[in-house]
Formats: sequence, C-alpha cells, structure tokens
Amino acid sequence: MAIEKLYRLSEAAEALSLKEATLRKWILLRKIKIHKIGGAVRVPESELRRIANSNVIPALEEARHGR
Repeated sequence: MAIEKLYRLSEAAEALSLKEATLRKWILLRKIKIHKIGGAVRVPESELRRIANSNVIPALEEARHGR
C-alpha cells in the first residue's frame, strides 16, 4: 500500500504560489480536501495536482487542433 505525500499548509501554499491565508479560506469553505492528524492540517499531493490542473487554459494552438 502506497501512502500519499501530505503537505503542510505553508508547503502547499508555496507549491501553488498562493498565500497560506487563501488555503485556510478554501479549507473553511470546503473547497479543498485536507487530512487532520491530531491538530495538524495536511493537504494531500493529489489535491495539489487537482487544483493546479483545474486552472489550466489551453494555448490557442492546442485548442484549434483539439489536443
């Protein structure tokens, strides 16, 4: 069984080029999946990928050719 890497909020914010306050707001609004381990909040790597990929806008050339 592979265990997914979990990131501290500061690490997740840096990886996404966001402020930590933005992630905290998203957590309160339940826009982002987290794991709570004791009092610690962690963001799974799959959630970082989901957020990063959900905001991708294809280049014009890719859009014209259906790639």
